[in-house]
Amino acid sequence: MTIKEVQSTVDNWINTIGIRYYDELTNTAILMEEVGEVARLMARIYGEQSFKKPEDAATAKADLADEMADVLFVLTCLANQADIDLTEAIQKNLDKKTKRDKERHANNEKLK
Repeated sequence: MTIKEVQSTVDNWINTIGIRYYDELTNTAILMEEVGEVARLMARIYGEQSFKKPEDAATAKADLADEMADVLFVLTCLANQADIDLTEAIQKNLDKKTKRDKERHANNEKLK
């Protein structure tokens, strides 16, 4: 699925199954909540924090994928509400990063 297709699919889902978009402030709060859930799992899967129950570790990777999808879904909602073409936005962002960081990263001793 392309980014444009994701935006269209989310918009269709919101307007049929979801009834309507939450307001932008509510969606921003939901986005922060979802990012927090990704951070919690990252701290347990890749960091030093342990799971509260052994069975939590068994499903952690699937849970992480689901939480990342939640982040993408809500971010897509916000982009749709703000009339932002994410395909165009990510291309402009990559162009900016390429121009700004090409030499910086190539010369960074910490990355070698």
